[in-house]
Amino acid sequence: MRALIVFESIYGNTRTIAEHVAVGLSDRFDATVVSVVDATPELVDRADLLVCGGPTHVHGLSSRSTRRAAFDGARKDPTVDVLPGAEGDGIREWLEHAAPRQGCVAAAFDTCVKAPAAFTGRASKRIARRLHRHGCTLAVAPESFLVDKQNHLLEDQSERAEAWGRSLAVAAAMYPTTPRR
Repeated sequence: MRALIVFESIYGNTRTIAEHVAVGLSDRFDATVVSVVDATPELVDRADLLVCGGPTHVHGLSSRSTRRAAFDGARKDPTVDVLPGAEGDGIREWLEHAAPRQGCVAAAFDTCVKAPAAFTGRASKRIARRLHRHGCTLAVAPESFLVDKQNHLLEDQSERAEAWGRSLAVAAAMYPTTPRR
């Protein structure tokens, strides 16, 4: 079975989590990790499991303005690197045009600052809602992975992502796959 993990990442944290989720899925799925700019309709159509992730900005999905603010902040801080290609569309825009199969099994994750969700919000919940509107079946509840206030992943988050990937693989394997178009 094939899993496609589509991520948006500005500083690299969400990409790192996506890569570790792929490791967790690897016992049951052939997992491909791609940036939103490389997530073609053909890749989506071939996936038995679609996993989408992005950073949490201003209580939800990033937007053009919040990404611009993140880039501006990175320019002022020489310790923060921006990923090449991160200045394009994000997961919000990609999901507007994505066309997963009706009944496609899916999951959502995000990265956010370690604080109560009431203060930070969770992009994963918004991603999950959009996947559901596209007709996807969510295999597990949305998940958040944590960064510190300097935008560095907390120490245990890579291991948590692999564990989440393993549990997602088990849950997703219980759903019948829908016929491809």
